[in-house]
Amino acid sequence: MLRFAPSPTGDMHIGNLRVAILNYLVAQQKQDSFVIRIEDTDKSRNIEGKDTEIMQILEKFALIHDNVFHQSEHLHMHQTLAIRLLQEGKAFVCTCSVQEIEDDRENAKKNSVAYRYSGHCHDVDKSQHSKLKEQGIPFVVRIKKPTEDIINHDLIKGDISTAPNEVDSFVILREDGTPTYNFACACDDMLSGIDMIIRGEDHLSNTPRQKHIKNLLDYDIDTIYAHLPTILNTDGKKLSKRDNAGSVKWLFEEGFVPDAIINYLLLLGNSKAPKEIFKLPEAIEWFDISTLSKSPAKFDIDKIRFINRGHLLMMDDRELSTLFGFADVEIGQLAKLYLEEASTTKELEAKIRAIFNPKSFDGEWGEQMRTISDIIQNAPMINDFEKFKKYIIDKSSLKDDNLFKPLRLLLTGAENGPELSLIYPLIKSYLLEVAS
Repeated sequence: MLRFAPSPTGDMHIGNLRVAILNYLVAQQKQDSFVIRIEDTDKSRNIEGKDTEIMQILEKFALIHDNVFHQSEHLHMHQTLAIRLLQEGKAFVCTCSVQEIEDDRENAKKNSVAYRYSGHCHDVDKSQHSKLKEQGIPFVVRIKKPTEDIINHDLIKGDISTAPNEVDSFVILREDGTPTYNFACACDDMLSGIDMIIRGEDHLSNTPRQKHIKNLLDYDIDTIYAHLPTILNTDGKKLSKRDNAGSVKWLFEEGFVPDAIINYLLLLGNSKAPKEIFKLPEAIEWFDISTLSKSPAKFDIDKIRFINRGHLLMMDDRELSTLFGFADVEIGQLAKLYLEEASTTKELEAKIRAIFNPKSFDGEWGEQMRTISDIIQNAPMINDFEKFKKYIIDKSSLKDDNLFKPLRLLLTGAENGPELSLIYPLIKSYLLEVAS
């Protein structure tokens, strides 16, 4: 079973979306279940409505899931498992104050060494747990650090060994009784039967801690890990939510379609793709996560624009027209004429709106435009562009620039663009509306 485990703490990042897509894709390849776990245990950081927004985004990408739940629903189970570790002597209560911990961190920083828990409460008897609760003395529960290296066999990064001191005796239950991220995550992966975890490489330091938790809870199902390389911005730094391109919402607002975004994210670090433009069902047939590059991939706006154009060209004409408020094959075909100079639905909509918006007759060619408009309002339906052009010439006596420039402005709202002979057959049904 595979899972996608987002936190409802902000807009979805494309790195998170890539994780969701790959987990879904691999689940399809394995004919396995795919579940969504909303990691909401850190109440102070949760933003109301973000869980719903996450699910709406996954729906836009057609990432069908078998189950969805909020991590907070499992609070009692997390606490029960933590107490079990305490009773088995695999965890201990810690009464070290926040100030003591901060002092230890500061000393480690001054000495240029990594912070490690002092071990001050390591040998506190488990019976102290009840006494501390009765007396109202604040405490946390820490897991005992491992006695040997934790080995992770990563599909992308290879074998990674983590020493006991790097894992350390970390907190698993906070003072308020809520689980820490690593503990809740490991417990829920166990409870859900997750046997493959695909996530970003920023989780590499969490993996040995989560494996250690599972080991102490006697979980013997082997879990396969794959940590995806970072996505970089144009400056070579990690793509963040502060970068427009890092936000899925921004990509939608700019007019990138879901199929193109999926296509682009599956190409990142992937030299084995048989072609550049494809849809997710096709990728399920050939994608191999173990062949992804170990190196970071740079976000390339020009590349995703190219891919987006390809998907718009492949889109059903009527379906494409609905993005602009129509349900007309010819409007979809009209939009595709502009894909020589546009790459997103936002850019295409500007072209389509210019055609259908009321025209201004105040410019250099305003007088000629008004003349042509009046002729069109009283003209019969003419299917052929050459016959239409001749009709306008005969009725107006306009020619050369005095004809073609105002005619283009009247029909398209722009001075340049595709040939009018290509545009006219697609807008002739709307001609009275367009030429006004």
